[in-house]
Amino acid sequence: MRIDIITVLPELLMSPFEASILKRAQDKGLVSVHLHNLRDYSNNRYKQVDDYQYGGGAGMVMMIEPIDKCISKLQAERAYDEVIYMTPDGTTLNQGIANELSVKENIIVLCGHYKGVDQRVRDQIVTREISIGDFVLSGGELAAAVLCDSVIRLLPGVLNNETSALTDSFQDNLLAPPIYTRPAEYKGWTVPEILTSGNTPKIEEWREEKALERTRERRPDLLEGKE
Repeated sequence: MRIDIITVLPELLMSPFEASILKRAQDKGLVSVHLHNLRDYSNNRYKQVDDYQYGGGAGMVMMIEPIDKCISKLQAERAYDEVIYMTPDGTTLNQGIANELSVKENIIVLCGHYKGVDQRVRDQIVTREISIGDFVLSGGELAAAVLCDSVIRLLPGVLNNETSALTDSFQDNLLAPPIYTRPAEYKGWTVPEILTSGNTPKIEEWREEKALERTRERRPDLLEGKE
């Protein structure tokens, strides 16, 4: 998989991809992440990529020309499955979207900034708009990092235990059940006996029951139409 991220602050995105799982995935050759400074595609010596909005109003708008030049250059080099714009009013990211994107080959992620991008970018260039929640950030860089992390960890070979991702919350529209590790007793707080019984079928049954119970309590909306 190849991910190209377009941003006005590439330095803000360097750290997440230089550590932990995201770095390991790149070192293994499972994904390649490339950062593109939008200012390199500006058409003036001041490297300007934003301007005042037509009709007046507070806040600057990212101009269409630098964005189009950058994306057109990338698309001339290879075919892309998606051109994703990170924006608060996009479709809220969920596990299903992460699963879907994890099987793509090439993705462009455009980070919004200021008041956002010229609407023509959204109408003519972007293929998908994604949000990480109903709140506003200073820019789309951190949201892009979240998106990439959620997708890259699903690629075969990224996690040491490839079945781990399959038991995460939301994979089957259920929250994950409670989990425990050593010691079996601490300050009088004990691990449920079933988990130390060695009875795998009963353990799986217990986990399914607890996952359903937790989902009913915390996210009943995930069960709508299923019960």
